[in-house]
Amino acid sequence: MRHSLTRLNIIITISLYAVANASAQIGAPYIHDPSTIAECDGKYYTFGTGGGGLISDDGWSWHSGAERPGGGAAPDVLRIGERYLVIYGATGGGLGGGHNGRILTMWNTTLDPQSPDFRFSEPVEVCSSDGMEDHDAIDPGLLLDPTTGRLWVSYGTYFGTIRLIELDPATGYRKEGNREKDIAIDCEATDLIWRDGWYYLLGTHGTCCDGVNSTYNIVVGRSRKVEGPYIDNIGRDMARGGGRMVIAAGNRQCGPGHFGRTIMDEGVEVMSCHFEADLDRNGRSVLAIRPLLWKDGWPVAGERFCGGTFEIESERRGYALELAVDFVRMSQERERFWQLDLSKPITPIPDQTLDDVISTWPKGEISVRCSDYMFRPHQRWTITPHEETGGYLSNPYFSITIAGTNRALTATAERELTTMPDFTGADEQLWRIEQLTDGTFRIMPKRIPGTEGINTRYCIYSAADSTPTLAEYDFTTDNSKWNFRNK
Repeated sequence: MRHSLTRLNIIITISLYAVANASAQIGAPYIHDPSTIAECDGKYYTFGTGGGGLISDDGWSWHSGAERPGGGAAPDVLRIGERYLVIYGATGGGLGGGHNGRILTMWNTTLDPQSPDFRFSEPVEVCSSDGMEDHDAIDPGLLLDPTTGRLWVSYGTYFGTIRLIELDPATGYRKEGNREKDIAIDCEATDLIWRDGWYYLLGTHGTCCDGVNSTYNIVVGRSRKVEGPYIDNIGRDMARGGGRMVIAAGNRQCGPGHFGRTIMDEGVEVMSCHFEADLDRNGRSVLAIRPLLWKDGWPVAGERFCGGTFEIESERRGYALELAVDFVRMSQERERFWQLDLSKPITPIPDQTLDDVISTWPKGEISVRCSDYMFRPHQRWTITPHEETGGYLSNPYFSITIAGTNRALTATAERELTTMPDFTGADEQLWRIEQLTDGTFRIMPKRIPGTEGINTRYCIYSAADSTPTLAEYDFTTDNSKWNFRNK
């Protein structure tokens, strides 16, 4: 947390996919300095400055109720085995007027405050700052190294350096004999992650705690060693102020800070943060969840998919998802290309319209296929969010209908695809749409008729160039991947 203010320009970018104003989680997602999202017994939790936090049953709608003793600021949480390690800063960062701070850890076997087993251990101090040195002991972020099993903490603010220490993953105590190491400057609210042989240090740059005037943004450097040096995309060391942009202001939300990463499936990752101010919610600080993309080895925040009207294009071949109806030819006054009359005026040929073709379509159920995209009405789909139907981390469920109609894409009990004349709101007509780490999308029905529970296994799959079906999601094949084109 930073309480001094500087002047930086905020660049407000417009979401590529946005068709609705809502661009944060729904419910009451109000939080500052959120921890990495943790799952416990089917619910999601994140903790913030002040001791409280948020709970979600589905990852989309959030409400208050998470509990964390100790107060203080900027916690993080990590599941290790069957327990949850919580770490937080007590004072520091200018809180209470000083920069002397302490960072403490504590354990719990559950995050559910209603559980009879909900009981935090006594907090243990793992590091501190005396208010005189060039450092603040606040804003800790945890990494359990998947390659070594070692537990690391990065911490610090703009008022000095970002430091790294090692903890014992069995106790949460600081490793005996461990000495802190400075690894960055010019940022705060750091987090460490590991991916494909690289360690990434994500830090929050800019100013916080000034509402709509906060200039927070999240930057990153990477290293082959957890102790650094952390270098950005153009060779700058984060210890000298380097950092590549991950997410900045956008969609009438400014001041993103406090990065957290959640891996949902192979190739399906999201990042969490707060926005210091949501201009559509009284300028309040809100929780935000975005797709996490990886481009040339660097993390980049994707935009939350909000719907619209698109061609749905298979990554496998580039064919478009369409109704299996007869192709209706468009009229055109043909000219021999070797005898063009160049004096003749150029006039546009109008698009084929729904009224031109809908009378040729069957009235009842119509199956789907894939074919060359020809910007025809049977290839244009309107995707609409339905917040009242629940959701998942980052989004609500969507309907997918032929543009201009109520004809809805529907999953069948045989794990096939069809369209029905009307959207009824049934679970088999609701779709989970997630951007993958490579920028493509997977599309999954909420439920498959005759199959128990919410579907998290089967997606729209290109079984052959022209045959869409439902099959098990597999990130390693383009058959599972789709794109949304607005051509």
